[in-house]
Amino acid sequence: MNAVEIEQAVSELAEQPFDAAEFPYAFLMAFGNKETTIKRLRTGASNKSDIGGVLQTNNIHLATCVPGEIAATLAALRESPATSRAKAKFILATDGIDLEAEDITTGETIACRYTDFPDHFGFFLPLAGISTVKQIRESAFDIRATSRLNRLYVELIKDNPDWGSAEKRHDMNHFMARLIFCFFAEDTDIFVSDNLFTATIDQMANRDGSNTHEVIGEIFRAMNTAIPKRAEAKLPRWADTFPYVNGGLFSGSTDVPRFSKIAQRYLSHIGSLDWTQINPDIFGSMIQAVADELERSVLGMHYTSVPNILKVLNPLFLDDLRAELEAAGDNARKLANLRARMAKIRVFDPACGSGNFLVIAYKEMRAIEYEINKRRGEPLRRTDIPLTNYRGIELRDFSAEIARLALIIAEYQCDVTYRGQKEALAEFLPLDAQNWITCGNALRLDWLSVCPPTGTGVKFQADDLFMSPLDQAQIDFANEGGETYVCGNPPYVGDKYQTKEQKDDLNALLPGNKKVRAIDYIAGWFWKASDFIKYGGCFAFVSTNSICQGVQVPLIWPRIFQNGQEIFFGHQNFLWGNNASKNAQVTCVIVGIAAVGERSKAIYGADFMKSVEAINAYLTEGANIIVERASEPIAEIATMFGGNIPRDQGNLLLSPDEANDLLEGFPQASPLVKPIVGSSEFINGQQRYCLWIEDHQAELAFSIPPIAERLERIRIYRQGGSERGKAGLLTPYKFERTIIGEVNSIVVPSVSSERREYLPCGLMPSDVRVSNLALALYDAPLWNMALIASRLHLVWIATVCGKLETRYRYSNTMGWNTFPVPKLTEKNRADLTAAAEGILLAREAHFPATIADLYDPEKMPANLRAAHDHNDEVLERIYIGRRFRNDTERLEKLFEMYTKMTTKVSA
Repeated sequence: MNAVEIEQAVSELAEQPFDAAEFPYAFLMAFGNKETTIKRLRTGASNKSDIGGVLQTNNIHLATCVPGEIAATLAALRESPATSRAKAKFILATDGIDLEAEDITTGETIACRYTDFPDHFGFFLPLAGISTVKQIRESAFDIRATSRLNRLYVELIKDNPDWGSAEKRHDMNHFMARLIFCFFAEDTDIFVSDNLFTATIDQMANRDGSNTHEVIGEIFRAMNTAIPKRAEAKLPRWADTFPYVNGGLFSGSTDVPRFSKIAQRYLSHIGSLDWTQINPDIFGSMIQAVADELERSVLGMHYTSVPNILKVLNPLFLDDLRAELEAAGDNARKLANLRARMAKIRVFDPACGSGNFLVIAYKEMRAIEYEINKRRGEPLRRTDIPLTNYRGIELRDFSAEIARLALIIAEYQCDVTYRGQKEALAEFLPLDAQNWITCGNALRLDWLSVCPPTGTGVKFQADDLFMSPLDQAQIDFANEGGETYVCGNPPYVGDKYQTKEQKDDLNALLPGNKKVRAIDYIAGWFWKASDFIKYGGCFAFVSTNSICQGVQVPLIWPRIFQNGQEIFFGHQNFLWGNNASKNAQVTCVIVGIAAVGERSKAIYGADFMKSVEAINAYLTEGANIIVERASEPIAEIATMFGGNIPRDQGNLLLSPDEANDLLEGFPQASPLVKPIVGSSEFINGQQRYCLWIEDHQAELAFSIPPIAERLERIRIYRQGGSERGKAGLLTPYKFERTIIGEVNSIVVPSVSSERREYLPCGLMPSDVRVSNLALALYDAPLWNMALIASRLHLVWIATVCGKLETRYRYSNTMGWNTFPVPKLTEKNRADLTAAAEGILLAREAHFPATIADLYDPEKMPANLRAAHDHNDEVLERIYIGRRFRNDTERLEKLFEMYTKMTTKVSA
């Protein structure tokens, strides 16, 4: 169950008559427990309670009680030995009148009326396996509002299928945005009386909903009619009480979808919520999924935390403003200068979604401005910061509408907070008709026309004032002397998952370049932003860490650096909280770009900030170097090859059973059957075999009927061209690429789990063949294995080779051939050989454990871990005379060496 489904279930439970015996089970059902789980609790099979309640191991201990005994019951739950033994996270007690609960881990508590406990459902979301961020737990309102709006949306589409069509989608989305505004306005005194919108509908609409659309349509018409024109508009008296709003929100069609009785009930339920609690920075990102059928399955889970957004905005420009505020002290002139500077700052998000970044930027700047006004003795001064300086582009029209609405709400809430309700209301209506959120494809639009940077005179304004198509009138948006900051979280779609339209978007930015087919979609935003800030400003985007790894680096970054720009801050790998779900986070980086020499530089990590002289495209300290594929090693190490390519449609490969059957029937085939390993076989200890036939063995192979049949199938396949033409047509008995070691092979899997602390590699005897699903060093000195098995090599591979999904992806040309290794003495080689032998011996002691078993980070044997640690110590002392302190230091040294070694080679 997702958060919205849980909210709905909890709300329905609170509305039912309280049943003391049934409540614990109904409560657990509301949080996604299955019928079988509840049945086991009912029968006592899994109920561990020792005080007559219901105790679910690792989750919750809850009990009902007679009125007035909640405190005593909660104390009994807390002191219960069973609560401790079962490691319960929560305790809960209720008498059907009140309810109290405690998070045992954190000590947080809630106490409320029983009917109000759905307001706190976010407190219990961990019961459903959902790890919540603090803001959601403290304000479950946003999920509750999203849940109820979604139910209304689905019901309206069911009753009005034409409103769900592509032609009417904009009207439906615009209608939902109008509703949200009305619910907010009636609870925040923007309308003349409390609950005006909901109460008017309840009073004027028929109970069966048959005329609800007409009532709402008249209300919307009133809010689109200026007061001087009310008489000629002939509004109903009950609609005439609504204020003039317009600003594009209520302009255009006042058509409303028809309501059923159920839909009208949903509308009333939404109106009963307390909309003063809305958080525009949270709510917008949740509600945008209501209008997207594909996203509705994770409704209420879309949430970008404020701390994560501030990881972008703080180093981009907010830290600088706060520093200037600190330096200004109480100097009235300096404070006034800072306020004037802030009034001209533009924040531009070219993938703004529902406006999270813009809303947070606006609220943070209003807080700074308020501090300025306080210090100058002008606390009630009207803001100098215009909403039109917070501009965005968004592809989906509903999200674009919600973004503008979220900013309008944020402005009103800031006015109430910093100037008071009276002043906020006096200036709020009518809404400003200017638009600042553009609906369109950001990779096809001219950003200069949407948000002209410093010193330009481009003009832009929407024709439809709440939306913004491209054919529009112009207004002056000059902002001489101002600053522009581009920010956001653009879509990161890997090359294999891009639609044709997305491929075309990238092709339009890099015409004629075939390499664009392998580039992440987010590269388009980096390139457009880079071109944009040539006219002034700087930018910072969140991205998956793939753009700073592997093949993406040489594909994406040269174009940016050629524009005379550099990375001025980078936030290294962290989990980006797009969701409240524990399973839906992605490893991201943040990269800030500015003109060379314009900004000081810093690298951020989970618990540090380091000022540096330079940051490279891999987000480590060091010269601006890009690691390119190398056809041979840059260091004096063995050459690594890809494994053997069969190109056989599986006919040269044998399962253990197939190999046994063949050899039992034709013992003479024994010299032709060899073990073969790829990544999976090596890591998981799986057995697999192949037909390995040398030229002098061809006659023997063709004399064995089952082998001859296989070879004939290969010949026919290759005659048809296979994947690479007719290569090997005359030798169907051979792999397309063949390479073996005479003594042994050091095998390296091409893909490996990111959970492992070391790259798995191993020594294979000469009769084992390596498939093309792995790489190998053939007859190489064993000390090469010590390099591959090191932590030093792992961090290099993770950085310059990139990853397949989240797994390490090994490449000989990108990872091994580029790996910087200092000149080794004979003693160095001997020490590394001994270290590699130590790793092999440690593994052998645990035979027949597989590599997967041995390198599980939670089960890795102590002697194997010690052998790797010794290997790391030997190798790292060769590099710098001591152990490296951390991976950052490892990468900095490797990039420094790579720069020197490749410069020497090219010279």
